[in-house]
Amino acid sequence: MEVIRLLLLAVALAAVVFLPVLIALVVCADEVLDRLTCGYAEWRERRRERRLIARLDQAVDADELASRVDLDALDRADRRPLEQLAADLRCLRRERVGGMGPAVVWHSSVLDAYDERLRLACRALGITEHLAELTGVDREIERVRVEGVLDAAGLRLPATRPGQRERHP
Repeated sequence: MEVIRLLLLAVALAAVVFLPVLIALVVCADEVLDRLTCGYAEWRERRRERRLIARLDQAVDADELASRVDLDALDRADRRPLEQLAADLRCLRRERVGGMGPAVVWHSSVLDAYDERLRLACRALGITEHLAELTGVDREIERVRVEGVLDAAGLRLPATRPGQRERHP
């Protein structure tokens, strides 16, 4: 009899503790489901990106890339420092993704400046790029490829999407 009383007391205590939680879940069920589905979608996207980056890493041979760097070209007085190019790229990339200018011309100007800095960084590191010859989606794909090659060469760029944490070496 004593065991049954203790069991009933435990059940009553659990009901008192979990009843508000159950009520909150019923009231906020749509928001909880939305958060769960969004979290799952973000997890899948991050997983897909990691696989894509792994394939890009396999496709890019860092040793061969380093052998193409012309060290004499890095010592030229008129050359912009690679650190400055990297800082420019990080700033322009943030502007490109989360910029405050709604105008198409402004966005186009940021993309052009970003692509120009990518070309300068590629030239400094001896990387072949084709940004100037391409337009539209082809140019965007080339931009992603060039960013991956620059990353493989050691030029770290921040995350692409707002809210995504920046990568640090």
